[in-house]
Amino acid sequence: MSIQVSVTPEVSYLGTLLEQCRQGAVVEADWLDELRHSAAAIVQELAIPSKREEEWRFTDLSSLLQVQFQAVAPQSISSGQPLDISPFTLPETAQSCLVFVNGVYAPELSTVRGLPSEVFVGNLAEFPSKYIPRLQKYLAKQQGASEVFTALNTAGLNDLAVVWATKNTIVEQPIQLLFISTTEAVPIICQPRCLVVAEAGSQLHLVEDYAANVEGCPDIPLNKPYFTNQVTEIWVEENAAVSHTRNQREAADGFHIGKTAIAQARNSRYIGNGINLGAKLSRHNWEVWQTGEGTQTTLNGLTMISGEQLADTHSAITLKHPHGTSNQLHKCIVDGNARAVFNGKVFVPQEAQFTNASQLNRNLLLSAKARVDTKPQLEITADQVKCSHGATVSQLEADEIFYLQSRGLNEVDARNLLIDAFVAEILDNIPITSLSTRLASCASCRTY
Repeated sequence: MSIQVSVTPEVSYLGTLLEQCRQGAVVEADWLDELRHSAAAIVQELAIPSKREEEWRFTDLSSLLQVQFQAVAPQSISSGQPLDISPFTLPETAQSCLVFVNGVYAPELSTVRGLPSEVFVGNLAEFPSKYIPRLQKYLAKQQGASEVFTALNTAGLNDLAVVWATKNTIVEQPIQLLFISTTEAVPIICQPRCLVVAEAGSQLHLVEDYAANVEGCPDIPLNKPYFTNQVTEIWVEENAAVSHTRNQREAADGFHIGKTAIAQARNSRYIGNGINLGAKLSRHNWEVWQTGEGTQTTLNGLTMISGEQLADTHSAITLKHPHGTSNQLHKCIVDGNARAVFNGKVFVPQEAQFTNASQLNRNLLLSAKARVDTKPQLEITADQVKCSHGATVSQLEADEIFYLQSRGLNEVDARNLLIDAFVAEILDNIPITSLSTRLASCASCRTY
């Protein structure tokens, strides 16, 4: 008697992706092979998420399943014409920029100078071999490693961006990690991976940038669909501080699914600024675990989309110890037929007494067909806490536009001025002046 086992399209598609992603590792090592194989075993038990799952019910991945992606051979990446990365670099990071092309390190495009000797900025192949055992204690050790896209990234891990600040090192110069996708003959998948370790008492500023080689404009297609599946792990040890800005500006026909996982030790501080501009479909999971008391977490997010874009932001902040604080503000501007999704969760268990947590999602809809699905959540079992959450959805007020027009502005300038005021609260918190200025210009120049 034979038993028929049906394979769903989601399972079959994930299996094909897994086979593609496991090809062409840049770095070979026994411990790395073991890590890849363990992750692949997890992937083989899973499937691409569907709208039947609560965490994905607002984000339909059916358009992703319609494209057959192929991994790019690492040796073919540097064989083409040199890329012009000037539209993506920042004056503040001119001497400290790591560039990855289709997920693979490009040393000829990277510059790392003027940094303290106590900080390492490079890829896995350059990481000192004597310190590999220390790296193994951090890589792929964040909670949530068995989530399907995270495990897929680990199973296909073929290169790694590493930023490591040793104990009590203060890195005043911002560091940029630039990931560029390029035009290929077929739709491609690339899986960038970052590991950031700020040891006790250290401080660093990090800019993480995702773009395509189309002059830095998220409204221009790359001629072929492509898929970026990205994972960043950040470890903030005791009394350390990390300022992190993540800028997603993929091309108009790109798919982008990313995760930022942060573990914060006692008295540490993490400030995250998440900007979402590009991609046909994007999803960013922000996951924070406070693993010590007196920990401070700040998350600022800005999504600006139009046309047929879908941008999904999911965040989860887990406070497990007393005297923790978290503040989150996420703003969305949605135009055309675009759709934004925000789902923010804050967990305050019984042991997290004296927690102070706030969460607010504010949304601005600029057309009749623009849509936002917002779901801020608090789960509290501790009884001595101060927590708040909320969401607002609004449009540009006709009275405000009329008032500005009465002061001499035309309608377009009046609308742009109100939009600029809406985004300023987020952009003013970005510590990189040139990036904040560019994003402000982008908010004004896009067609709303």
